[in-house]
Amino acid sequence: MMIKRLATYFILFFLVLGAQAQDVRFTMSAPNAVENGKQFRLSFTLNQRGSKLQLPPGLNDNFQILMGPSTGTSYQNINGRSSTTYSYTYILRATKEGTFEIRPASIEVDGEIVESNSLKIQVVKANSQPSQPQSGGQTQQGGSASNVDLGKDNLFVRVELSNRNPYRGEQIIAIVKLYANPEIPITNFADVNLPTYEGFYTQDIEIPGQINMTREVYNDKIYQVGVLKKTILFPQQNGTLRIEPFSMALLVRQRTQARSFFDDFFDNYRTVKAPITSEAVTVNVKDLPPAPANFLGGVGNFNITSEISGEDVTTNDAVTLTVKISGNGNIRLIRTPELKLPSDFEVYDPKATDNVKAGNNGASGSKTIEYLFQPRFEGDYTIPAIPFTYFNPATGQYVTKSTPAYSLHVEKGTEEQSATVVSSLRKQDVQLIGQDIRYIKQGSPSLKSRGSSFFGSTLFYLVYILSALLFVVLYIIYRKKARENANIALMRNKKANRVAIKRLKSAAAFMKQNNNEAFHEAILKAFEGYLSDKLAIPVADLKRETAVARLQSKNVSEEVIADFVDVVEQCEFARYAPTGGSEARHELYKKAESTMGRMEKQIKR
Repeated sequence: MMIKRLATYFILFFLVLGAQAQDVRFTMSAPNAVENGKQFRLSFTLNQRGSKLQLPPGLNDNFQILMGPSTGTSYQNINGRSSTTYSYTYILRATKEGTFEIRPASIEVDGEIVESNSLKIQVVKANSQPSQPQSGGQTQQGGSASNVDLGKDNLFVRVELSNRNPYRGEQIIAIVKLYANPEIPITNFADVNLPTYEGFYTQDIEIPGQINMTREVYNDKIYQVGVLKKTILFPQQNGTLRIEPFSMALLVRQRTQARSFFDDFFDNYRTVKAPITSEAVTVNVKDLPPAPANFLGGVGNFNITSEISGEDVTTNDAVTLTVKISGNGNIRLIRTPELKLPSDFEVYDPKATDNVKAGNNGASGSKTIEYLFQPRFEGDYTIPAIPFTYFNPATGQYVTKSTPAYSLHVEKGTEEQSATVVSSLRKQDVQLIGQDIRYIKQGSPSLKSRGSSFFGSTLFYLVYILSALLFVVLYIIYRKKARENANIALMRNKKANRVAIKRLKSAAAFMKQNNNEAFHEAILKAFEGYLSDKLAIPVADLKRETAVARLQSKNVSEEVIADFVDVVEQCEFARYAPTGGSEARHELYKKAESTMGRMEKQIKR
């Protein structure tokens, strides 16, 4: 037994080691578009400790390595499971224009060579305006970039169409995109008026609620691009259709001139409203060729199938023929095919159901039609095939497909069964338009003496008195609240700690995202707002000497004041000289939270 247990432990041990070896993730990342001669970051992340990092072969042919590697380590603990990530960062500069593929890099992990993914980077002509070093991934919204001209070359919106020369009824994808210079920090949207697409049948494509900004090259210039709306358009008439201009406004954060001492700690910004208007877009819709008789309006690529509920029935049976048209295109606009049945059949209105999904490749799905009928006499019948003709815009031709024909053998049913089934079927739903007979109310009803009234009774006066007392109490409370609200300084003083805690929570969120600059800025803003509200000092007059002196006048201990100054100085220094990583940010956050809590208690004494 002991030997078996040891063998089991050894097997489990090696299985765990093997699973860890297979779980190595080595990822290379960089912006997909950069300007020639400008700096950008090439980053590598590894979830296990590695050594002997080898850069991609041929990297020096198109890019100059300016600095690196800069290494870092981050720790994460989610639901009790901890993980460590090792990062390696290089600063590169593009040396020529074009689109280049960066081959995989390699690193050694536990004696095994692990390769990263490959990348493609497009290098475009450098812009004349000075730019910050380009970082991989998304633009940091609300960052502290220098002010950039908000003209139409740096900020605009446009409609991108997948096809500007479609056939009538052919689906095209319309994407509303926002283009912004990477140095413009957009904080929010206002007055959004998206296009209405007159002359088109439309179907929206679901997109994430939060706009994800990605790099894209347009007219040989790099922009941060966000998708605002995706729509499938089906033109409903021939000729030129015009998508009218639409407008929206963006809230952009811009830096203002320093005005006070506290600018040693905080940057001053203002939010600017930047209106933008799109340009009109035209679509040239081609008419369809002369259509055959069985054309039902379908434009796309479709297939048709069918099935019947039974081929051996009696005159008392209801038969269902189910036809399914599936594929991609204007499925919702396809008319219901006609089923031609013998005159000896009781025929009911067909029921059509659409199941259509809108995706990035257009509308796809199916239309299901159920034909319900009942043979009234015995015999052998043929359920004819249903021809279906659609227009395929890819080939520019009509395509005809059909369902198979079915042989239906009907035997005579009993009169009783026939009458029952016929009475249970209906051509349309019965609508209830009224009731002419009311049910007699049963039970023991509650009766009152005729002439009795609630007015003037004891209960009436009791309710009246209690209502009056309640009104007086509410009036006194209202007057008290009104006096407190009129005292703006008092209200700001009461809310100062609560507002500061909210700002510290936003700093915690930035800390989890490893957003160093936004984290330290949030802590600075929390202390600035707290001192301004708590000490009744306007932000413009908030200087170091004033703040320290006012804290001393509130009998705040020198230890707390020193901790406050230390937190602020660490934040200001860290914004321009990055510090030790997530552990240092965590310690700084704990110190900031503790300092503000002690300050609040001592000021209230």
